[in-house]
Amino acid sequence: MEPNALEPALGPGDVPVRIEAEGLVLRRWEPDDLDDRYRAITASFHHLHPWMEWATEPPTEQEHREGFQHALRWPSDGSYDFGIFDLRSGAILGMAAVHDQLGPGGVEIGYWCHVDHIGRGVISRSARALTRILLSLPHVKRVEIHCDEANLRSAAVPERLGYRLDRVEDDGIEAPAESGRGMVWIKER
Repeated sequence: MEPNALEPALGPGDVPVRIEAEGLVLRRWEPDDLDDRYRAITASFHHLHPWMEWATEPPTEQEHREGFQHALRWPSDGSYDFGIFDLRSGAILGMAAVHDQLGPGGVEIGYWCHVDHIGRGVISRSARALTRILLSLPHVKRVEIHCDEANLRSAAVPERLGYRLDRVEDDGIEAPAESGRGMVWIKER
């Protein structure tokens, strides 16, 4: 049975809460991750601020605690939020999310890397694992990655993973370094 226009592409239990791949663990946030997640966000703030609309100011501990409660829900407003961790050390390397808000058959992957781990393939390995799992699900026909045209580092990920650039569209400027032109990369089953 095909999903209708009002149904999400993902169903209960479709997205695994833990994924091990290529030396990484992507897993659902746990309550004990609160402090490590806060340290990762604050350490990476100046790296994230140019590209992330939510990173206008470094969060206070209280603001982070409130946002973290949202991230603990599975899913939360159609999103499945993951921490990305080193398989051996357990160190937090970044964050990823699957957003089920594109309508029938489509989901989006979002990501960011901890500033101390940039250039080590963390995001490419994470996005590859998520793409593989998502495209194996019965109702998911396509996975998308969206980024600003000026964010060359972010755009390199879908290109490296064999996504095709579907379109570039005006989408407004929501963060300081954005051009206002959004790239939509697609990988289909």
